[in-house]
Amino acid sequence: MQEQEKYFNDLVGKYSEPLYWHVRAMVGSHEDTDDLLQEIFVKVWKALPSFRGDSDVFTWLWRIATNEALSHLRKARVRAALSFSRLDAEAERVSDPDPCFDGDAAMIALRKAIAALPDKQRIVFTMRYYEELSYEQISQITGTSVGALKASYHIAYEKVKQHLLESD
Repeated sequence: MQEQEKYFNDLVGKYSEPLYWHVRAMVGSHEDTDDLLQEIFVKVWKALPSFRGDSDVFTWLWRIATNEALSHLRKARVRAALSFSRLDAEAERVSDPDPCFDGDAAMIALRKAIAALPDKQRIVFTMRYYEELSYEQISQITGTSVGALKASYHIAYEKVKQHLLESD
C-alpha cells in the first residue's frame, strides 16, 4: 500500500499543474477546475490498483480528466436548461478573466471564442493548440480517430478565426 501511495503522490506532484490547465481550458472557471481536479485525483486513487499500464500514464490521466470535464459540462448544460439560463451567458461567464488574469483584449477575445465552441471541438482545440498534443495522443485520450480529430480541429480553428474577425 505504501508503494501505491508514493506512486500516487508522485503523480499528484508531477501532473497537478498540467491537469489543472487542461481542465481549466475546457471549463473556464477556476473554482470548477479546482473541484474537478479533486474529483479526478479521487478517481485516479481508486483506479490505481487496476491500472495495468496498457496505456501511457499521461494518456490515462488525460482521459480521466477529459471525461470528468465533459461530464461537468453536460451537467452544467442540464442545470442551465432547467433554470432557463442562456448557455451563451454561461460561456460568457466562464470565459471572463479572473482577477489574477491580466491579459489584453485580444487574449480575452480568444478565450471567449474558444468558450463558444461546442465541448468536443473546444477539447480538441485546446489539446492541440495550447497543450501541443499530437493527434495520436488526443486520439488515445478521447477514443476518436485521428481523421475525425483533424476535421474537428480544422472546424474549431475556422470558428475561432471567424469569431475573432467578427469581434474586431
